[in-house]
Amino acid sequence: MIQKHRFMKLTYVFLSFWMLGLFTSCVDKHPKADMVIFNGLIHTLNKKEPRAEALAIVDGKIVYVGNNLNANNWVGDSTKILDLNKKTVVPGFIDGHAHLMGVGYNMMNLDLSKTNSYEEIISAVKAKASSTKKGEWIIGRGWHQEKWDSIPSPSFQGFPTNDSLSAVSPNNPVVLMHASGHLILVNQKALKLAKITKKTTNPEGGEIFRNEDDLPTGILNESATQLVQSIIPEPSDEKRIEALNHAIEEYLSHGVTAVHDAGIDQKTIALYESFYNQNMLHLRVNAMLDGSDSKLLDHWFQTGPKVDNDFLTVRTIKLYADGALGSRGALMLEPYSDAPEESGKKITTADQLLRVSERAYETGFQVAIHCIGDAANKAVLNIYKIVFQSDTTKVNPRFRIEHAQHIAADDIPRFGEMGVIPSMQAIHMSSDRPWAIHRIGEERIKEGAYVWRKLIDSGATVMNGTDAPVEPVSVLANFYASITRKTLSGDPEDGFEGDQKMTRIEALESLTINNAYGAFQEDIKGCIEIGKVADLTILSQDIMSIPEEDILKTEIEYTIVDGQVRYKK
Repeated sequence: MIQKHRFMKLTYVFLSFWMLGLFTSCVDKHPKADMVIFNGLIHTLNKKEPRAEALAIVDGKIVYVGNNLNANNWVGDSTKILDLNKKTVVPGFIDGHAHLMGVGYNMMNLDLSKTNSYEEIISAVKAKASSTKKGEWIIGRGWHQEKWDSIPSPSFQGFPTNDSLSAVSPNNPVVLMHASGHLILVNQKALKLAKITKKTTNPEGGEIFRNEDDLPTGILNESATQLVQSIIPEPSDEKRIEALNHAIEEYLSHGVTAVHDAGIDQKTIALYESFYNQNMLHLRVNAMLDGSDSKLLDHWFQTGPKVDNDFLTVRTIKLYADGALGSRGALMLEPYSDAPEESGKKITTADQLLRVSERAYETGFQVAIHCIGDAANKAVLNIYKIVFQSDTTKVNPRFRIEHAQHIAADDIPRFGEMGVIPSMQAIHMSSDRPWAIHRIGEERIKEGAYVWRKLIDSGATVMNGTDAPVEPVSVLANFYASITRKTLSGDPEDGFEGDQKMTRIEALESLTINNAYGAFQEDIKGCIEIGKVADLTILSQDIMSIPEEDILKTEIEYTIVDGQVRYKK
């Protein structure tokens, strides 16, 4: 009896250890993650599960989203753990419209974006000229005459003349690009090298500003900028690599994980491919081809879109219908309020826009056409309508209008009805609205300027971008502008045309999932859910709930791209 009892006791102990081992082996068989994030305030933008506190990442993909307790199952010996202590996680910011190389070059050249007067610009050029070899080009960007404390004298049509500029740099050609990117100020040395004289005629779609004696003032508007820009020496390969590295680092520091790069050439695509092949392209790029380069388009129409990897896609063609509002190049249905003799510039003919759009539609490319003025927006919507009607069996090609800044009232609902994407930049409203009302008047401002609320309510998917280096690389500034419609200094108290504000969710969507949709990539990125790429932006505070005046104080804590920490504060 005693032996039987001892046998049963031993059997019980054996079974207990066996079951414990079985349980342990089952736990050990749970897959382990490369990274697990705990204790976060996670805004997923997944309508079924909008909030979470933890997530797990394997091979650059999100494999778990949920609570801290279950996230522990994904922790192994080699798992990297990130305890956020209640910091905020949002889907990785996507810049819906920017100029990546321009950002890099702007960091290497004269940055004039913070200048408050023409005198400051002259001082900056003078200092640069003193340390530059004779004959070398001095390049700068970012000035805007509407933001200066005073109008310089002499001036012409509100723009400075190049007298002072030529005086401080007589031996070096100087090119200073306007903040809009559609107008340049050059000195006499640059005019001489470009052979621009009193007899030089205006190119189609551009203007050489001239004084009362018919002499060039140094301002070249829209297509006339190419008269000088075409003779500026190409940057060396080393400079191009340096510029791209600067741009990538700048974007990552602002929480941006992907960029729609508007209007690039084959040489730039090759540079991006080189970076990708060397595991240096730590930012996803949706490259938009320069639609003015016919040879480039012919090549890509033959090969078709490039969508074979998630880091570099080429499937969009960027074209220009008109110019910018700041230079009065935006094409308007009615003349400018502050210049009744002006209605803007037609940069590309309607026939050319139609031909390229038709060919793109046939070959699977998306078209994105720059339209600032209401006349340009109307004309391009009409062109898209013709293209879409040529083959109604095709799925929505997601053609875009870049900026969609000033729209006639009857054209606003056409975006949603036609499936055309308005790719807007909320920060332009913040920067431009204080002076834009003088350009086009109160009625047109209220009817159709920066009207993202009307577009959303009529069914359009609104994209949002910085247009850097036209504006700074700051998605948070865009978010703030979207929900407040104020300048970055907080004016006016109720915002400009406050009925056009986005909600915070809409603003976040416009900077993430909507921009993924604009690149045909909403199935792989733009929200935080299982199976999506692990592109995440981690913020110091919750932009979805803090007072709006605190949003611009928010810091980027981490930027994670493809499951890798690419920026840490």
